[in-house]
Amino acid sequence: MAATSMKDHPGSRVIKLSPTTLSFVTSGLGGCSAWLLIHPVNTVCIRMNLAQTSGGSSLGVVGMLSSMVRERGFLSLYNGLEAGLLRQVVYTTSRLGLFEHFRDELAKVRGHTDIWSRLASATVAGGIAAFISCPVEVTLVRMSNDSALPADKRRNYRGVADAFARILREEGVRTMFSGAVPLVQRACVTGAFQVGTYDQFRDTFRKWGITNQFTNVFWASMASGLLFAGATMPLETAKNRMAFQKPDPVTGVLPYRGTSQAILSIAREGGFVNGLYAGFFPYYIRCGGMTLLTFMSVEYLRTIYKRWE
Repeated sequence: MAATSMKDHPGSRVIKLSPTTLSFVTSGLGGCSAWLLIHPVNTVCIRMNLAQTSGGSSLGVVGMLSSMVRERGFLSLYNGLEAGLLRQVVYTTSRLGLFEHFRDELAKVRGHTDIWSRLASATVAGGIAAFISCPVEVTLVRMSNDSALPADKRRNYRGVADAFARILREEGVRTMFSGAVPLVQRACVTGAFQVGTYDQFRDTFRKWGITNQFTNVFWASMASGLLFAGATMPLETAKNRMAFQKPDPVTGVLPYRGTSQAILSIAREGGFVNGLYAGFFPYYIRCGGMTLLTFMSVEYLRTIYKRWE
């Protein structure tokens, strides 16, 4: 059966989007679609990563997953989902949209697009998007791990709006941007290793003969996901610890004061692998899975739109 388009239906109307608008819209929708499946993995990853901070025992992926479902129910895996989706609306929309815009504008100046253009565009876009979304990231980390705390230390947020408002009211604007430096640093690295290399892998794989649209997206996503998972895990660990830390009850001093100091402290306390890379397997699943699902969703949405345009 031949594919139909909206042009075949004169009475139908499709909103005409500019290339830039289409890029931003499909990026946000693709990110949200992927996050619905990846969020439980992210929750397990954060719980494993913060287990030492919460004083809990070290469990593997299956052990942590089983423990959460057994003790708090299956829906506990979706704690903080609202914040996660909001993060995709803010972060993924701006990151992918800005990347493609910067890449294309840079190509007009340089006359071509190469790996360096892609890495530079992705790095800058990632940093900008991360800073904008930092308050949402802090809210997501708080909501994802709140139920793991002892009963007398839980904040018992009622939802993303309640968590956002309480953090802002009780702890101030500064707390909303706690961990902003490692978050931005991680996002710059992520931009380069995930988005930039993904775009480059797509071009490279096409030259190697992998021209089928979705097969090309699959292999490019898996390759870039592997690269950035290993590169960003220490920064992810530092970001989570800094976002969830509390001042010492006696001195009032925060345990982590900067990215480098946090990474060194965590490595010294828990070891390079067990400290900085705690929860790496679910983190890789999240990285590779999120990369794959996001770009698959984006490509699918753009294909549908172009077919109906």
